[in-house]
Amino acid sequence: MASALYVGLQATAQRLIAKYGQAGVVTRLTPPDPVLGGEPVTTPHPATLVPMAYEARYVDGTVIRTGDMQIYISSVGLAIEPTVGDVVTANGTEYAIVAGDPNKFDGVTAVVFIVQGRIAQ
Repeated sequence: MASALYVGLQATAQRLIAKYGQAGVVTRLTPPDPVLGGEPVTTPHPATLVPMAYEARYVDGTVIRTGDMQIYISSVGLAIEPTVGDVVTANGTEYAIVAGDPNKFDGVTAVVFIVQGRIAQ
């Protein structure tokens, strides 16, 4: 059961992201069925997000590279949990998710999704 504290934090995060963020898209690529085959299916999910560049002190060239973005995605109304392999479109640029944190402090309520995006090749 969701804790009232985390539901309140989720609402606060959603309000701040809506105020300072932008509309974006989280796209999930579902591979074809291994038995039946077919084409991969891409499914776009509209999202509200805030992309921010990492501070220079965090860029180590290995885990966090120059050009990587820290993207805060509102969990309210998002049908999926963004994960590695998904692509986030923000500022007209596509970022492949290379790491993420759902921020489920109580194990149930995703307060906000924070992902590391790398420019998709």
